[in-house]
Amino acid sequence: MKILLGGEHRTDWITTYPFPAMVEQVSDIQDYAPSKGDVVIGSDCWICANAVIVSGVTIGHGAIVGAGAMVVRDVAPYSVVGGNPCKFIRWRFEEDVRDLLLQAAWWDWPMEEVKSVARTLCSSDMDAFLAYIRQRQASVKQPAN
Repeated sequence: MKILLGGEHRTDWITTYPFPAMVEQVSDIQDYAPSKGDVVIGSDCWICANAVIVSGVTIGHGAIVGAGAMVVRDVAPYSVVGGNPCKFIRWRFEEDVRDLLLQAAWWDWPMEEVKSVARTLCSSDMDAFLAYIRQRQASVKQPAN
């Protein structure tokens, strides 16, 4: 995987050469941005070999980026994308499941709790994991007596 944090060029100028970054006499040109911003990669993502991610892109939690993909736009959570340019292929889960997983944010749980559900995380038994999430959410909402 490669992440490109700079190297942007203005295609609407007469030249695409990045003079403001290279030549002191024009370094004051304000509308030249060598980068579109930070790259943000969510938790539990799988970014396959030789994928390229350009500046300013966010990869959502649980997303999968296929091998050799050229990612030039944000990638939605729990989506599978690939190609050059990168395109949406499919969702990993139905919308209601994606919403629950994002709400639960299991990657932010205490490590001991993650370890306690690791066997379920390493399975395709989504019903069991969603039941755990719902039970966990219910116990958090219970007022302490």
